[in-house]
Amino acid sequence: MKIGIAADHGAFYLKEKVVEMLRVQGHTVIDYGADQFNAQDDYPDFVIPMSQAVAKGDVKRGIALCGSGVGACFTANKVKGVRAALITETYSAHQGVEHDDMNVICLGGRVIGEMLVMEILEAFLAATYSGEERHERRLNKVKNLEK
Repeated sequence: MKIGIAADHGAFYLKEKVVEMLRVQGHTVIDYGADQFNAQDDYPDFVIPMSQAVAKGDVKRGIALCGSGVGACFTANKVKGVRAALITETYSAHQGVEHDDMNVICLGGRVIGEMLVMEILEAFLAATYSGEERHERRLNKVKNLEK
């Protein structure tokens, strides 16, 4: 799968580990930065281009990281076509895709352990949208907000 990833200083080192893991698993990873640790960088500078790539279909899914995941999440959701959520456990990681067609996952590098992050990402990337009528109905109501 082609995956976009972005992180500021709050999750820079976690991003580096996630990129390595995803590549070992055979995914194509497009890294939108940060390219180096800079304690003064700003998450929107990286999350916005990654989210735009998801919305355009340049990457299938996105991973947005910052210290808490909160800023990355509300930034990603400002991009039309992105459905992002801050996730802290595996159930929501797959259910968000299966029921809500979530295409960007947001994680906090300062608040969640590395092993749990890897398990959450495995659940997120293995999941597929169900397309069930009830889920389509709900998703279309959300999409109508973007018009």
